Amino acid sequence: MEMSREDSFGFLAGDYFTPDRKRKWFHKTFPTISFYCLMLKEVFAAAKAGKRGELSFDQYCLHGIGVFRAIEKVGGRVHITGYDQVPADGWPYVFVANHMSVLETFIFAAILNPKGKHMFVVKKNLLDYPVFKHVMHAIDPVVVGRENPREDLTAVLQKGAEKIAAGFSMVIFPQKTRALRFEPDQFNTIGIKLARRSGVPVVPVALKTDFWGQGKRLKDFGGIFPEKIVRFHFGAPIVISGRGQEEHEQIIKFIGEHYSVWENEPNKRT
Repeated sequence: MEMSREDSFGFLAGDYFTPDRKRKWFHKTFPTISFYCLMLKEVFAAAKAGKRGELSFDQYCLHGIGVFRAIEKVGGRVHITGYDQVPADGWPYVFVANHMSVLETFIFAAILNPKGKHMFVVKKNLLDYPVFKHVMHAIDPVVVGRENPREDLTAVLQKGAEKIAAGFSMVIFPQKTRALRFEPDQFNTIGIKLARRSGVPVVPVALKTDFWGQGKRLKDFGGIFPEKIVRFHFGAPIVISGRGQEEHEQIIKFIGEHYSVWENEPNKRT
């Protein structure tokens, strides 16, 4: 899988909308089974390389592109807008987004890598997750437990700042858990604090990824809904001043307004 950053997802120069394309009968008839087969193929390949200590970050991102393509193969549509407002020559940033499903980490890996390196803040239990743990250990994310807010803040400010100093942008989901609706009261300021400490801009990202539903027994394995558009909208970078409270409110307003529009027009082609 030899591919440069520019070539891997280089078409994403501006907005991106999945083009109309024919689907194979099996993908069209059984989208959930088809997607999980395609997605797990990428995950198992990445985990195998990670277990051997051979998974580079660029290769990890190429597997993210594989999952991105899996969405489209089963009939899903991806709309990415506003990304041209995030210049590569301003790297690194702190990306702050709402959190709906597992899908976001794959898509961020696919679309951010052409512009620069990035890293995630992830829950500790992902490092013990079957198969996927080998991927997580290979990319070395910033880990939080979600049990002690003070310890989580310390971990993010210390290791997150180290990653930024090394040229990595940080992707943060400042919610306690994934939610199928945007809940502003669950949105903390940890991303703002990291951006302020590191002296980098914060980029708000509104997203809607309920294409990948939540399961009743296993939250990570719900149904796949091709009729629901996968949406990512990037805002312009925001420089933090003072304690960052105004910027925090600006981000919440940005995400809330876009999410509200998408809720009212979930399937509209734009």
